[in-house]
Amino acid sequence: MINGTLYRREMRGSVRLIVIFLAIMTMYVAIIMNMYQPKMMDMLKGFSSMMPQIMAAVGMIAGANTLLGFMISYLYGFILLAFPMIFCMIRANGLVAKYVEKGSMVTLMCAPVKRRVIAVTQMAVMISGIVILIGYATVLELVIAKIKFPKEEMGRNLIRVNFALICLQLLIGSICFFASCVCSETKYSIGVGAGIPFLMFILQMLASSGDKAKNIKYLTFFTLFDAKGMASGDGSAWVCTLIMLVSSVVIFGGAIMTFCRKDLHI
Repeated sequence: MINGTLYRREMRGSVRLIVIFLAIMTMYVAIIMNMYQPKMMDMLKGFSSMMPQIMAAVGMIAGANTLLGFMISYLYGFILLAFPMIFCMIRANGLVAKYVEKGSMVTLMCAPVKRRVIAVTQMAVMISGIVILIGYATVLELVIAKIKFPKEEMGRNLIRVNFALICLQLLIGSICFFASCVCSETKYSIGVGAGIPFLMFILQMLASSGDKAKNIKYLTFFTLFDAKGMASGDGSAWVCTLIMLVSSVVIFGGAIMTFCRKDLHI
């Protein structure tokens, strides 16, 4: 269903971007996890009491009693949402819209490869990048926890949380990819593909900032990502995760159909 040659070429094109984001995520994950100690936690509580709305807006809520709870408060409210999301915004645009705008799509179309195969291959590249980023973050978190905090047991719970995170990023990636397939110019592809997730992210931050804006959470799909619920194995959190996964499948499918029917002027 995918073209191996095209997939390998596009994955090589993703390497530099993936390495950059892996480096950034490594730095933040290592720093935040190493802050799980009494003195640093007291300092963070102080920040939270002085700037409660700002800290809450970026998902940082003090009071966690476990390492995983601490990570959910200080990693999964902003850092591990934002950086993979930015990757999706950048990479999706380069997989379809950029080729169409530059006229390079004619090169792909001249090969004996069907449009559907091209679209599915580009989608596979998008998904692979997301899985690599979140998969790496999972392994890194487990390794640091094993070395620094061997008494903390969080393996299965962390994997559930990161499965939900992958589903969220797949939903974001599908939106970005759909925009790339619909738009023939990168400015529109980025405007729509990056604009929608970014708006949803801002709404989520506003909803988290205080009680007055809490109802805004119903306007953003980020509300479906329930890290605490997934950590505890809550049924409603699983339902939300499956909604994200099914939605991403539907949107990716719509993107492929759109690309197959699109007039590329070639």
